[in-house]
Amino acid sequence: MIALLLLRTGSIKAQIQEAPKREFRAAWVATVGNIDWPEKQTLSTAEQKASFIQLLDRMKRMGCNAVIFQIRPACDAFYASEYEPWSRYLTGKQGQAPNPYYDALAFMIEEAHKRNMEFHAWFNPFRALVDSRKNPNPASHVTHQHPDWLVSYGGKTYLNPGIPAAREYVTKVILDVVKRYDIDAVHLDDYFYPYRIPNVAFGDAASFAKFNPEHIADRDDWRRDNVSRFIKNLNTEIKRTKSYVKLGISPFGVWRNQSKDPEGSPTRGGQTNYDDLFADVRLWMEKGWIDYLLPQLYWEHGHKLVAFEILMPWWRDHAYGRQVYFGLGMYRMLGHPTGKWAGTKELLAQINDIRKEAPNTGYALYSFSNLNKITAPIEDSLEAYGKTIALVPRMKWLDSIPPIAPVLKGTMTAQGLLLQWKHLNPDHEKIRYVVYRFTPGQAIDLTDARAIVAITDQEQYVVSKANSDNRYLVTALDRLWNESAASNVLGGIK
Repeated sequence: MIALLLLRTGSIKAQIQEAPKREFRAAWVATVGNIDWPEKQTLSTAEQKASFIQLLDRMKRMGCNAVIFQIRPACDAFYASEYEPWSRYLTGKQGQAPNPYYDALAFMIEEAHKRNMEFHAWFNPFRALVDSRKNPNPASHVTHQHPDWLVSYGGKTYLNPGIPAAREYVTKVILDVVKRYDIDAVHLDDYFYPYRIPNVAFGDAASFAKFNPEHIADRDDWRRDNVSRFIKNLNTEIKRTKSYVKLGISPFGVWRNQSKDPEGSPTRGGQTNYDDLFADVRLWMEKGWIDYLLPQLYWEHGHKLVAFEILMPWWRDHAYGRQVYFGLGMYRMLGHPTGKWAGTKELLAQINDIRKEAPNTGYALYSFSNLNKITAPIEDSLEAYGKTIALVPRMKWLDSIPPIAPVLKGTMTAQGLLLQWKHLNPDHEKIRYVVYRFTPGQAIDLTDARAIVAITDQEQYVVSKANSDNRYLVTALDRLWNESAASNVLGGIK
């Protein structure tokens, strides 16, 4: 058994493309329908907290530095809101607060930050009801107060993006979270207008006639303009409120097929962002209205219509100076005893491709609870791929000024070598520190992820006696992952 384990571990190491120092590593945690968390609506407060801590600890072992958590599935809330009710997916009943009470969002942010992970607050912007036939919300809810804003389509109900007041309402809800909670990013998924259903019209003819100040003749162009106005304004208001909060979008994996636009990808996607969801995400990147894109590339290498090896570099080449990460369909491994998604090979090959062809970008896995269902040994493989500590890629357009370098000293104690440092922080920024270790004779290279042994918000770090003959240095990280110059190097003490 030990020999087999060693062989398998060696096989994984042989496959891994060297991990970069900067790489976004995340997973989506979906709450609609209790897909990922909480596992069921009857969990107690204590059980919910324990379950979420276990989830984060597993993500941390996989090297994740961010969690994308769905806090607003359908005009409801996983937090205390004056605008929308507590979600039934959290408490079992729409509008019912947790009992014993706790603010789930505040708790989750605190736990993520304890682990030096970013918290990306995921909103579904326009979905109002997951079932058009049932409205579990109180009379004060937007779906009762503004029935004129609603469009039912495909069995679900949506706030109409063509109505300015509806867009303003969604923006107000999101900004409320930005103001009151210590989130790192606002994250929106692919649902702006719903996915098109053949021969079924989305009922917005009246709003097209009424709310069309530019007199746009084509309704599809008008719909795209509605969503673009929403995104542009949302980003402006987020940055006005807290300049460091990122805005990220996770669009469908095809912007537009080349058959319709020479700038599109050489794919044959059945639906696209531009033509069917009316989301011109490429424009938003080009204009600098968003900070990152995380396209959902849920297809395998060699797919006949939308191959991973075609789409990944297409998105990489359309970053326009912003960040592009890649959404990977871990769920595709379920129920595939044969074919490309059998075993771990396809998913790991996609991570390898990202590291080789789009270094210093990153990936997110959809979605977390699939780790509990997949029989292939993917979790320990992901732990091997995330073994080195990765810093989140910088966003220089938000902040490019690094902190001041710390000053390091070391003292031998009974526990080992105690590293302590002083750091000037005149602007009182949220600061973390990166601890690097170099063996005797090893060249000091701050680009080598393998040299990072810890990220901590403390101004000290204890090195075991066994490692105290190595050399150490420390750098400071600000909230947006700008890294200072290195501290002085502390030589081996034994």
